[in-house]
Amino acid sequence: MEQETSTSDIVLPRWDIFSTVVDNYGDIGVCWRLARQLAAEHGLRVRLWTDDLISFQKINPEIDPCSPIQFSQDVEIRQWGEFNMSVDPADVVIEAFACELPSTYVEAMAKSGRRHAWVNLEYLSAEEWVDSHHGLPSPHPRLPLIKHFFFPGFSQKAGSLLVEKRWLEQRIIFQEAVQLRADFWQDLGIPAPEKNEVRISLFCYDNNAALSLFTGWAKGATPVVCLIPDRVAMDQVSVFFGVSNPEVGNLFKKGNLIVRVLPFLEQDEYDRLLWACDFNFIRGEDSFVRAQLAERPMVWQIYPQEAGAHWPKLSAFLHRYCADLPQSTREALTTFFEAWNTVGLGASSADWEGLWMHRATLEKHAQEWANRLIKKEDLSTKLVNFCNNKLK
Repeated sequence: MEQETSTSDIVLPRWDIFSTVVDNYGDIGVCWRLARQLAAEHGLRVRLWTDDLISFQKINPEIDPCSPIQFSQDVEIRQWGEFNMSVDPADVVIEAFACELPSTYVEAMAKSGRRHAWVNLEYLSAEEWVDSHHGLPSPHPRLPLIKHFFFPGFSQKAGSLLVEKRWLEQRIIFQEAVQLRADFWQDLGIPAPEKNEVRISLFCYDNNAALSLFTGWAKGATPVVCLIPDRVAMDQVSVFFGVSNPEVGNLFKKGNLIVRVLPFLEQDEYDRLLWACDFNFIRGEDSFVRAQLAERPMVWQIYPQEAGAHWPKLSAFLHRYCADLPQSTREALTTFFEAWNTVGLGASSADWEGLWMHRATLEKHAQEWANRLIKKEDLSTKLVNFCNNKLK
Protein backbone atom coordinates (compact mmCIF):
# COMPACT_ATOMS: atom_id res chain seq x y z
CA MET A 1 0.00 0.00 0.00
CA GLU A 2 1.40 3.38 -1.01
CA GLN A 3 2.11 5.75 1.90
CA GLU A 4 0.79 9.28 1.80
CA THR A 5 3.32 12.09 2.08
CA SER A 6 2.34 14.76 4.58
CA THR A 7 3.40 18.36 4.30
CA SER A 8 5.69 17.92 7.30
CA ASP A 9 7.60 15.17 5.44
CA ILE A 10 8.55 17.49 2.59
CA VAL A 11 12.06 18.89 2.90
CA LEU A 12 11.89 22.48 1.75
CA PRO A 13 14.96 24.07 0.17
CA ARG A 14 17.15 26.26 2.38
CA TRP A 15 17.75 29.84 1.31
CA ASP A 16 20.73 32.16 1.69
CA ILE A 17 20.24 35.86 0.89
CA PHE A 18 23.33 38.05 0.62
CA SER A 19 23.06 41.82 0.97
CA THR A 20 25.52 44.67 1.30
CA VAL A 21 24.80 48.16 2.59
CA VAL A 22 26.18 50.62 0.06
CA ASP A 23 25.23 54.15 1.11
CA ASN A 24 21.70 53.90 2.48
CA TYR A 25 19.14 51.43 3.80
CA GLY A 26 17.43 50.44 0.55
CA ASP A 27 19.27 47.20 -0.24
CA ILE A 28 19.05 45.72 3.24
CA GLY A 29 15.49 47.03 3.49
CA VAL A 30 14.38 45.05 0.45
CA CYS A 31 16.30 41.94 1.54
CA TRP A 32 14.85 42.03 5.05
CA ARG A 33 11.30 42.26 3.71
CA LEU A 34 11.97 39.37 1.36
CA ALA A 35 13.64 37.20 4.01
CA ARG A 36 10.90 37.49 6.59
CA GLN A 37 8.17 37.04 3.97
CA LEU A 38 9.82 33.83 2.75
CA ALA A 39 9.89 32.57 6.34
CA ALA A 40 6.41 33.72 7.34
CA GLU A 41 4.39 33.04 4.19
CA HIS A 42 6.34 30.23 2.51
CA GLY A 43 7.63 28.40 5.60
CA LEU A 44 11.22 28.48 4.34
CA ARG A 45 14.46 28.36 6.33
CA VAL A 46 16.27 31.57 5.45
CA ARG A 47 19.69 32.93 6.34
CA LEU A 48 20.15 36.64 5.67
CA TRP A 49 23.78 37.73 5.34
CA THR A 50 24.66 41.40 5.69
CA ASP A 51 27.95 43.24 5.97
CA ASP A 52 26.48 46.01 8.15
CA LEU A 53 24.51 45.01 11.24
CA ILE A 54 24.56 48.59 12.56
CA SER A 55 22.63 49.91 9.57
CA PHE A 56 20.36 46.87 9.71
CA GLN A 57 19.50 47.69 13.33
CA LYS A 58 18.17 51.08 12.20
CA ILE A 59 15.33 49.43 10.31
CA ASN A 60 14.99 46.39 12.62
CA PRO A 61 15.59 47.24 16.31
CA GLU A 62 15.71 43.53 17.22
CA ILE A 63 19.18 43.26 15.64
CA ASP A 64 22.19 43.11 17.95
CA PRO A 65 25.14 44.65 16.04
CA CYS A 66 27.59 42.68 18.20
CA SER A 67 26.14 39.25 17.46
CA PRO A 68 27.46 37.55 14.29
CA ILE A 69 24.71 34.90 14.39
CA GLN A 70 21.21 35.64 15.65
CA PHE A 71 17.52 35.13 14.84
CA SER A 72 14.81 37.68 14.19
CA GLN A 73 11.24 36.88 13.12
CA ASP A 74 12.20 33.29 12.20
CA VAL A 75 15.06 34.44 9.97
CA GLU A 76 18.68 33.57 10.81
CA ILE A 77 20.79 36.71 10.58
CA ARG A 78 24.50 36.31 9.85
CA GLN A 79 27.32 38.82 9.81
CA TRP A 80 28.87 38.58 6.36
CA GLY A 81 32.62 38.12 6.80
CA GLU A 82 35.30 35.64 5.87
CA PHE A 83 35.44 34.48 9.51
CA ASN A 84 31.81 33.38 9.22
CA MET A 85 31.71 31.66 5.82
CA SER A 86 32.46 28.03 6.74
CA VAL A 87 28.93 26.87 6.07
CA ASP A 88 27.11 24.39 3.89
CA PRO A 89 25.74 26.50 1.00
CA ALA A 90 21.97 26.71 0.84
CA ASP A 91 19.92 25.23 -1.98
CA VAL A 92 18.75 28.66 -3.11
CA VAL A 93 21.29 31.49 -3.11
CA ILE A 94 20.15 35.07 -3.64
CA GLU A 95 22.82 37.59 -4.55
CA ALA A 96 21.01 40.87 -4.02
CA PHE A 97 21.69 43.81 -6.30
CA ALA A 98 24.91 42.41 -7.81
CA CYS A 99 26.76 42.11 -4.52
CA GLU A 100 29.60 39.67 -5.12
CA LEU A 101 29.48 36.35 -3.29
CA PRO A 102 32.60 35.24 -1.38
CA SER A 103 34.76 33.01 -3.60
CA THR A 104 34.91 30.36 -0.86
CA TYR A 105 31.12 30.15 -0.82
CA VAL A 106 30.91 29.84 -4.62
CA GLU A 107 33.58 27.13 -4.59
CA ALA A 108 31.58 25.30 -1.91
CA MET A 109 28.46 25.47 -4.07
CA ALA A 110 30.35 23.86 -6.95
CA LYS A 111 31.78 21.10 -4.72
CA SER A 112 28.54 20.29 -2.89
CA GLY A 113 27.38 17.77 -5.47
CA ARG A 114 23.87 19.25 -5.23
CA ARG A 115 21.90 21.40 -7.61
CA HIS A 116 21.66 25.07 -6.54
CA ALA A 117 19.38 27.86 -7.67
CA TRP A 118 21.64 30.93 -7.85
CA VAL A 119 19.86 34.20 -8.51
CA ASN A 120 20.97 37.78 -8.85
CA LEU A 121 18.03 39.84 -7.57
CA GLU A 122 18.16 43.07 -9.57
CA TYR A 123 16.80 46.56 -8.97
CA LEU A 124 13.19 47.37 -9.80
CA SER A 125 12.54 48.97 -13.16
CA ALA A 126 9.50 49.72 -15.33
CA GLU A 127 11.62 49.77 -18.50
CA GLU A 128 10.48 47.47 -21.31
CA TRP A 129 13.85 45.73 -21.70
CA VAL A 130 13.32 44.13 -18.28
CA ASP A 131 10.82 41.66 -19.77
CA SER A 132 13.39 40.17 -22.15
CA HIS A 133 16.19 40.05 -19.56
CA HIS A 134 14.19 38.61 -16.66
CA GLY A 135 15.29 35.03 -15.98
CA LEU A 136 18.29 35.02 -18.31
CA PRO A 137 21.12 32.61 -17.37
CA SER A 138 24.76 33.52 -16.83
CA PRO A 139 26.99 30.42 -16.71
CA HIS A 140 30.01 30.65 -14.42
CA PRO A 141 33.17 30.96 -16.57
CA ARG A 142 35.00 28.23 -14.68
CA LEU A 143 32.68 26.26 -12.40
CA PRO A 144 29.61 24.12 -13.21
CA LEU A 145 27.21 26.77 -11.88
CA ILE A 146 24.62 28.96 -13.56
CA LYS A 147 23.42 32.26 -12.13
CA HIS A 148 20.07 33.67 -13.28
CA PHE A 149 18.91 37.28 -13.33
CA PHE A 150 15.62 38.08 -11.61
CA PHE A 151 14.17 41.50 -12.37
CA PRO A 152 11.37 43.01 -10.26
CA GLY A 153 8.98 44.92 -12.49
CA PHE A 154 5.45 45.95 -13.34
CA SER A 155 4.57 43.67 -16.26
CA GLN A 156 3.40 40.05 -16.14
CA LYS A 157 6.71 38.94 -17.66
CA ALA A 158 8.85 40.56 -14.95
CA GLY A 159 9.43 39.55 -11.33
CA SER A 160 6.69 41.73 -9.78
CA LEU A 161 6.90 43.61 -6.44
CA LEU A 162 7.25 42.62 -2.79
CA VAL A 163 3.78 42.61 -1.25
CA GLU A 164 3.40 40.90 2.12
CA LYS A 165 -0.06 39.55 3.00
CA ARG A 166 0.25 40.57 6.64
CA TRP A 167 1.29 44.04 5.56
CA LEU A 168 -1.84 44.46 3.44
CA GLU A 169 -4.07 43.32 6.28
CA GLN A 170 -2.41 45.71 8.70
CA ARG A 171 -2.64 48.63 6.30
CA ILE A 172 -6.35 48.17 5.74
CA ILE A 173 -7.03 47.93 9.49
CA PHE A 174 -4.84 50.97 10.19
CA GLN A 175 -6.41 53.19 7.56
CA GLU A 176 -9.95 52.29 8.66
CA ALA A 177 -9.35 52.71 12.41
CA VAL A 178 -9.37 56.30 13.67
CA GLN A 179 -8.05 55.26 17.07
CA LEU A 180 -5.05 53.37 15.61
CA ARG A 181 -4.02 56.44 13.64
CA ALA A 182 -4.51 58.65 16.70
CA ASP A 183 -2.32 56.27 18.74
CA PHE A 184 0.32 56.35 16.02
CA TRP A 185 0.56 60.14 16.08
CA GLN A 186 0.56 60.14 19.87
CA ASP A 187 3.44 57.63 19.95
CA LEU A 188 5.41 59.99 17.69
CA GLY A 189 4.56 62.90 19.97
CA ILE A 190 2.66 64.66 17.22
CA PRO A 191 -0.92 66.00 17.38
CA ALA A 192 -3.48 64.38 15.07
CA PRO A 193 -3.99 66.30 11.81
CA GLU A 194 -6.19 69.39 11.84
CA LYS A 195 -9.25 69.39 9.59
CA ASN A 196 -7.80 71.53 6.78
CA GLU A 197 -4.17 70.54 7.18
CA VAL A 198 -2.12 68.70 4.55
CA ARG A 199 0.24 66.23 6.21
CA ILE A 200 3.33 65.33 4.22
CA SER A 201 6.22 62.93 4.76
CA LEU A 202 9.51 63.99 3.19
CA PHE A 203 12.29 61.45 2.56
CA CYS A 204 14.76 62.74 -0.01
CA TYR A 205 18.43 62.86 -0.96
CA ASP A 206 20.70 65.56 0.36
CA ASN A 207 20.26 68.40 -2.12
CA ASN A 208 18.43 71.71 -2.24
CA ALA A 209 15.31 70.41 -3.96
CA ALA A 210 13.05 71.07 -0.96
CA LEU A 211 13.90 74.74 -0.42
CA SER A 212 11.51 76.12 -3.03
CA LEU A 213 8.78 73.83 -1.72
CA PHE A 214 9.28 75.12 1.81
CA THR A 215 8.88 78.66 0.47
CA GLY A 216 5.67 77.81 -1.34
CA TRP A 217 4.14 75.91 1.55
CA ALA A 218 4.97 78.72 3.99
CA LYS A 219 3.27 81.31 1.78
CA GLY A 220 0.37 79.09 0.75
CA ALA A 221 -3.22 79.32 2.00
CA THR A 222 -3.33 75.70 3.25
CA PRO A 223 -1.58 74.65 6.49
CA VAL A 224 1.14 72.09 5.73
CA VAL A 225 2.82 69.87 8.30
CA CYS A 226 5.98 68.33 6.84
CA LEU A 227 7.49 65.36 8.69
CA ILE A 228 11.18 64.70 8.05
CA PRO A 229 13.21 61.80 9.46
CA ASP A 230 16.36 62.61 11.38
CA ARG A 231 19.44 63.36 9.20
CA VAL A 232 17.31 63.86 6.08
CA ALA A 233 17.27 67.32 4.44
CA MET A 234 18.65 68.84 7.65
CA ASP A 235 20.83 71.34 5.73
CA GLN A 236 17.73 72.57 3.93
CA VAL A 237 15.82 72.90 7.19
CA SER A 238 18.75 74.82 8.68
CA VAL A 239 18.93 77.22 5.73
CA PHE A 240 15.20 77.84 5.44
CA PHE A 241 14.49 78.36 9.14
CA GLY A 242 17.86 79.92 10.00
CA VAL A 243 18.69 77.34 12.67
CA SER A 244 21.72 75.19 13.31
CA ASN A 245 21.80 71.47 14.01
CA PRO A 246 18.09 70.54 13.89
CA GLU A 247 17.42 67.64 16.22
CA VAL A 248 14.81 64.95 16.68
CA GLY A 249 11.69 66.43 18.24
CA ASN A 250 12.33 69.96 16.95
CA LEU A 251 9.44 71.93 15.45
CA PHE A 252 9.97 74.83 13.08
CA LYS A 253 7.24 77.15 11.86
CA LYS A 254 7.12 79.82 9.16
CA GLY A 255 3.86 81.11 7.71
CA ASN A 256 1.57 78.16 7.05
CA LEU A 257 4.38 75.61 7.16
CA ILE A 258 5.35 73.48 10.14
CA VAL A 259 8.34 71.15 9.87
CA ARG A 260 8.83 68.44 12.49
CA VAL A 261 12.00 66.34 12.79
CA LEU A 262 11.14 62.70 13.45
CA PRO A 263 13.42 59.98 14.80
CA PHE A 264 14.64 57.52 12.17
CA LEU A 265 11.74 55.07 12.00
CA GLU A 266 12.18 51.32 11.80
CA GLN A 267 10.69 49.68 8.73
CA ASP A 268 7.18 48.90 9.97
CA GLU A 269 6.76 52.30 11.61
CA TYR A 270 7.86 54.05 8.43
CA ASP A 271 5.22 52.10 6.53
CA ARG A 272 2.58 53.41 8.93
CA LEU A 273 3.82 56.95 8.37
CA LEU A 274 3.24 56.49 4.63
CA TRP A 275 -0.25 55.13 5.31
CA ALA A 276 -1.11 58.07 7.58
CA CYS A 277 0.08 61.02 5.48
CA ASP A 278 -1.78 62.80 2.67
CA PHE A 279 1.25 62.93 0.38
CA ASN A 280 4.59 61.12 0.47
CA PHE A 281 7.96 62.16 -0.88
CA ILE A 282 10.06 59.00 -1.08
CA ARG A 283 13.43 58.02 -2.46
CA GLY A 284 15.31 54.89 -3.57
CA GLU A 285 13.57 51.56 -4.10
CA ASP A 286 12.17 50.14 -0.88
CA SER A 287 10.19 53.23 0.15
CA PHE A 288 9.20 53.72 -3.51
CA VAL A 289 7.31 50.43 -3.51
CA ARG A 290 5.82 51.00 -0.07
CA ALA A 291 4.54 54.43 -1.11
CA GLN A 292 2.80 52.96 -4.15
CA LEU A 293 1.09 50.36 -1.97
CA ALA A 294 0.09 52.95 0.64
CA GLU A 295 -2.75 54.25 -1.57
CA ARG A 296 -1.56 57.83 -1.17
CA PRO A 297 -0.36 60.34 -3.79
CA MET A 298 3.42 60.37 -3.93
CA VAL A 299 6.50 61.57 -5.77
CA TRP A 300 9.64 59.50 -6.21
CA GLN A 301 13.18 60.86 -6.03
CA ILE A 302 15.17 58.30 -7.97
CA TYR A 303 18.75 57.49 -7.00
CA PRO A 304 20.84 59.97 -9.05
CA GLN A 305 23.37 58.49 -11.47
CA GLU A 306 26.10 59.99 -13.60
CA ALA A 307 25.23 61.21 -17.10
CA GLY A 308 21.53 61.07 -16.25
CA ALA A 309 21.36 57.29 -16.49
CA HIS A 310 18.40 57.25 -14.09
CA TRP A 311 16.12 59.35 -16.31
CA PRO A 312 14.99 56.51 -18.63
CA LYS A 313 14.02 54.53 -15.54
CA LEU A 314 12.04 57.46 -14.17
CA SER A 315 10.35 58.10 -17.53
CA ALA A 316 9.43 54.42 -17.89
CA PHE A 317 7.70 54.45 -14.51
CA LEU A 318 5.82 57.67 -15.28
CA HIS A 319 4.69 56.21 -18.60
CA ARG A 320 3.07 53.29 -16.80
CA TYR A 321 1.86 55.15 -13.70
CA CYS A 322 0.24 58.01 -15.60
CA ALA A 323 -1.27 55.99 -18.45
CA ASP A 324 -4.84 56.12 -17.09
CA LEU A 325 -4.77 59.67 -15.75
CA PRO A 326 -6.58 62.57 -17.42
CA GLN A 327 -4.14 64.56 -19.57
CA SER A 328 -4.09 67.63 -17.31
CA THR A 329 -3.32 65.53 -14.23
CA ARG A 330 -0.73 63.51 -16.12
CA GLU A 331 1.04 66.69 -17.23
CA ALA A 332 0.99 68.18 -13.72
CA LEU A 333 2.34 64.99 -12.16
CA THR A 334 5.04 64.54 -14.81
CA THR A 335 6.13 68.16 -14.41
CA PHE A 336 6.37 67.73 -10.66
CA PHE A 337 8.29 64.43 -10.85
CA GLU A 338 10.79 65.85 -13.33
CA ALA A 339 11.31 69.10 -11.40
CA TRP A 340 11.76 67.21 -8.13
CA ASN A 341 14.45 65.05 -9.75
CA THR A 342 16.35 67.89 -11.38
CA VAL A 343 19.34 68.62 -9.18
CA GLY A 344 19.76 72.33 -8.59
CA LEU A 345 16.18 73.11 -9.58
CA GLY A 346 13.69 71.27 -7.40
CA ALA A 347 9.92 71.55 -7.53
CA SER A 348 8.62 75.11 -7.27
CA SER A 349 5.59 76.31 -5.37
CA ALA A 350 3.85 76.68 -8.75
CA ASP A 351 4.64 73.03 -9.54
CA TRP A 352 3.14 71.99 -6.19
CA GLU A 353 0.01 74.12 -6.61
CA GLY A 354 -0.39 72.82 -10.15
CA LEU A 355 -0.20 69.28 -8.84
CA TRP A 356 -2.28 69.63 -5.69
CA MET A 357 -5.26 71.09 -7.52
CA HIS A 358 -5.64 67.52 -8.85
CA ARG A 359 -5.68 66.08 -5.33
CA ALA A 360 -8.97 64.17 -5.65
CA THR A 361 -7.91 62.58 -8.94
CA LEU A 362 -4.48 61.70 -7.54
CA GLU A 363 -5.98 60.07 -4.45
CA LYS A 364 -8.39 57.97 -6.50
CA HIS A 365 -5.61 57.00 -8.88
CA ALA A 366 -3.29 56.02 -6.01
CA GLN A 367 -5.94 53.62 -4.70
CA GLU A 368 -6.60 52.10 -8.11
CA TRP A 369 -2.87 51.73 -8.84
CA ALA A 370 -2.23 50.01 -5.51
CA ASN A 371 -5.16 47.64 -6.02
CA ARG A 372 -3.82 46.76 -9.46
CA LEU A 373 -0.40 45.92 -8.01
CA ILE A 374 -1.85 43.91 -5.15
CA LYS A 375 -3.87 41.67 -7.47
CA LYS A 376 -0.73 40.50 -9.27
CA GLU A 377 1.37 37.57 -8.12
CA ASP A 378 3.89 39.01 -5.69
CA LEU A 379 7.67 38.90 -6.01
CA SER A 380 8.30 36.34 -3.27
CA THR A 381 5.88 33.84 -4.83
CA LYS A 382 7.35 34.34 -8.29
CA LEU A 383 10.86 33.97 -6.91
CA VAL A 384 10.01 30.77 -5.01
CA ASN A 385 8.44 29.22 -8.12
CA PHE A 386 11.36 30.34 -10.28
CA CYS A 387 13.95 28.85 -7.91
CA ASN A 388 12.03 25.62 -7.34
CA ASN A 389 12.05 25.05 -11.10
CA LYS A 390 15.82 25.55 -11.19
CA LEU A 391 16.27 22.94 -8.46
CA LYS A 392 14.43 20.19 -10.38
